[in-house]
Amino acid sequence: MGRPSKLTEKQWGAIGTRLLAGEKAADLAREFKVSRGVISQRFSKRVENVKAIANQLVSAEQALRGLPVSEQLQALTLADELRAISMHLAGAAKFGSATAHRLAGIAHGKVSKIDDAAPLDDASLTGLRGIAVLTRLANEASQIGCNLLAANKDNMKATRPGVTVAASSLDELL
Repeated sequence: MGRPSKLTEKQWGAIGTRLLAGEKAADLAREFKVSRGVISQRFSKRVENVKAIANQLVSAEQALRGLPVSEQLQALTLADELRAISMHLAGAAKFGSATAHRLAGIAHGKVSKIDDAAPLDDASLTGLRGIAVLTRLANEASQIGCNLLAANKDNMKATRPGVTVAASSLDELL
């Protein structure tokens, strides 16, 4: 890790906002007493990304305006439905991961009750079966979240080649 920044996150946010508004990095560097290179390094990809997305939004709005009114309504309705599906899946992932966490915790608590000296006696086997069921249910409950994380990771790799996705532990999960 590098040296801590002498600017606060609020100051960096202001710089980012002003860069998007068209101010020059050199002018901002002088004002905030940092090098232009630091500003460029921190914001060049972000600013390019925001501008690219803004251009996509403008293109989409222009394409939408080019449709007859009835088709505009259909397109907007479909977009709303897709957003709702996305939000519901995110909610399902959130609740699924919470359920997985709770079930894994219960299974972990049950493990301490297994007799280490006789793990294959009837009482321990019954306990182990219960732990296996809880663990399997926890793993199944986590699937929506894991799938969404994997899809997001794949999307990040596809849309931003060369950018390292900071989810190496995701590889271990999947």
